[in-house]
Amino acid sequence: MIKTGPIRLSPEQLTVPIDLESLGFSSTDDLEPFKGILGQDRAVEAMQFGVAMRRSGYNMFVMGEPGTGRFSYAMRYLRAEAKRMATPQDCVYVNNFDETREPKALHMAPGTAAQLIEDIHQLIDNLLATFPAVFEHPAFQQKKSAIDRNFNKRYDGAIDTVERKALERHIALYRDGQNLAFTPMRDGKGLDEAEFAQLPEAERERFHADISVLEEVLNEALASLPQWKRESSNQLRELNEQTITDALQPLLAPLTEHYCDNLGVCEYIEAIRQNLLKVVIELMADERAADARPEAAKKAALIEHYSPNLVIDHPGSRGAPVVHEPHPSYDNLFGRVEYSSEQGALVTNYRHIRSGALHRANHGYLVLEAEKLLSEPFVWEALKRALHARELKIESPWADLGRLTTVTLTPEVIPLSVKVILIGSRRVYYTLQDYDPDFQELFRVLVDFDDHLPRTPDSIEGMAQLLKTRVDEEGMAPLTVAAVARILTYSARLAEHQQHLSASISDIFQLVAEADLVRELADDRITDTGHIERALQAKETRTGRASSRIREDMLSGVILIDTDGAAIGKCNGLTVLAVGDSVFGMPARISATVYPGNSGIVDVEREVSLGQSIHSKGVMILTGYLGSRYAQDHQLEISASIALEQSYGYIDGDSASLGEVCALISAMSKVPLKQCFAITGSINQFGEVQAIGGVNVKIEGFFRLCEARGLTGEQGVIIPRSNVPNLMLHQTVLDAAKAGLFHIYAVDNVDEALGLLAGEDAGTPDAEGNFPEGSINERVVQRLKTINHRNQPSEEGGARDDTPSDPGIDPLIK
Repeated sequence: MIKTGPIRLSPEQLTVPIDLESLGFSSTDDLEPFKGILGQDRAVEAMQFGVAMRRSGYNMFVMGEPGTGRFSYAMRYLRAEAKRMATPQDCVYVNNFDETREPKALHMAPGTAAQLIEDIHQLIDNLLATFPAVFEHPAFQQKKSAIDRNFNKRYDGAIDTVERKALERHIALYRDGQNLAFTPMRDGKGLDEAEFAQLPEAERERFHADISVLEEVLNEALASLPQWKRESSNQLRELNEQTITDALQPLLAPLTEHYCDNLGVCEYIEAIRQNLLKVVIELMADERAADARPEAAKKAALIEHYSPNLVIDHPGSRGAPVVHEPHPSYDNLFGRVEYSSEQGALVTNYRHIRSGALHRANHGYLVLEAEKLLSEPFVWEALKRALHARELKIESPWADLGRLTTVTLTPEVIPLSVKVILIGSRRVYYTLQDYDPDFQELFRVLVDFDDHLPRTPDSIEGMAQLLKTRVDEEGMAPLTVAAVARILTYSARLAEHQQHLSASISDIFQLVAEADLVRELADDRITDTGHIERALQAKETRTGRASSRIREDMLSGVILIDTDGAAIGKCNGLTVLAVGDSVFGMPARISATVYPGNSGIVDVEREVSLGQSIHSKGVMILTGYLGSRYAQDHQLEISASIALEQSYGYIDGDSASLGEVCALISAMSKVPLKQCFAITGSINQFGEVQAIGGVNVKIEGFFRLCEARGLTGEQGVIIPRSNVPNLMLHQTVLDAAKAGLFHIYAVDNVDEALGLLAGEDAGTPDAEGNFPEGSINERVVQRLKTINHRNQPSEEGGARDDTPSDPGIDPLIK
């Protein structure tokens, strides 16, 4: 292992502030508004490609973390591109008079559907004004009377013939309601039953015989009566139809002429004409007082029967639609059929069809949030079916489950041509890629928004212009150049890199808004650095209850953390805790014990199921390092345990592995470690120290504990050298480092970290792999040999109990 030695970082290495001179303005009033998207060239190119590619399957998934501007940019770009596209057609559903359960869809030029509805309403008003008045016209009444007279004439002629024959036999024909009957006569007068009974029996028999003959004559005379009625009814129907047709002609002709270029609308107008022949008679021709319907009821019935149901409308629109559906439930996305209750039964018709977001976005763009979409039942599979089939079908998802128990509609399918843009996180994107084979086929364009931006003059200028745009849009006060520089430094802190800026624009805007409130309360005209600092401090105070309570427990001794002195087998590790939106660093004691045995290194956290997989991996790598480092000529047979003290929740990550190996080496060599240090870093099996996350909050967590107890000038934090570019520390830490009261050390390997903690050289092996006598590493080798020797059986079959010859090694207590 090449020894380079630990370095103590200078205050200048702990942060990289923004150079005010390089900004070149005094306040944001001097800047131009920002246009476009900041530092997301990859995402911009992918979005341009996805919009330009018109082929099926090239839907887009906009991937990135919330707050990176992914949604606002997607909407802004899509709207700009949509203006260059043709405006899609309007669509209405109309009644299918042949099969009312299957409404028909009519497609019309954009912006004309509403006019069709208005024209149909005007037609209905004209119908109500025309009918039943047309049936009261003298010409109609004369023709109707002629038909009635013709029928009555034929009927009366038949009755007269029968009546004459009856009189010849002294029998009268009389009408009893709708019935015809015969009665005997004497002296020109009809006989009642009593008088008829007094007649001689022979005469009564003669009358009975004559009446029987007359009834047969009557039946023969009226045998053609049904035919006369049919002929009369047909003549009346033809008269009504002709009258209605003649009355409808001037009402429908303008509509047919106006919509002559749309075959579907013309066919619907003709269907209305045919249907009106029946509806006018049923609804408006019968005006008997007892059955007369109010005018409003007639109009409502006609509207329910004829008025188109608007499902897609583009009034005054230019270009293709861009629709964002914030609640992508099944009904909101695909539309639904509504029902109304009539006498306890659920009924519906084509007027109860409601459109969804896919209808509104057809021939345009539909923007959906992936997490919300996937949380809704039935929606994801239905969306894939619609995109595959390129058809938009309104149906109930419950029908396939047998949960729909009433009559429903089957509206005509609408052709679907839409580009869907899903916006979601990386986790959702890769999960869909892994588990849904249809996803890659349907969403072939990935628009990947980066989490950070390179810290270049262009990105710094762009961020400043973006701040200018934001404060102008929100009506906030301008920012001084120093305030902009502080915000940019905060952005680099969020990115956790000295040469990056955070792409989480929403966090930056949130800080600006809170600083503007501080300025407003202070009655200042412009937002300066002091307002930014007070806003940051206020947020830390609001969210800092958990960190303050833990620090109080450390100060009171409830949580055992030493910041001075030295101890064997103990060191201060650094952890990151996340409680809601509060993320802070806290030191945690790492302890290690070693004793004879062959149990190996026991990770207490893993044994009690608190250590997660990455943490357990770090401990296993630690075992590999110890074996390759110290047990080249004998077996690594020890029993040891490692624990993160006073941790009662789940632990993950391998950033404690450097501290764990130092604590374990201390326990094996009996060398005490300085408690004025805290250490973080992961290691590989060769003892090289690797970078970790959250380095800034980890350092600041230990610093605040030391500051609360009193800085001694000896305290500090040991971090991986590869984490130096990630340092963007708080000003209080910088001030303490400048005053020599707190130190940050960077190391490359375990020996460097161990040398700092122990205050002596760990020992570098020579060409043969032997460590210098008396060094920490040599003591570890000797201790391991002693433990290995004790674990070997003696010639008599028992374990050896002889003490080591090296007086520098303490014997194990049995």
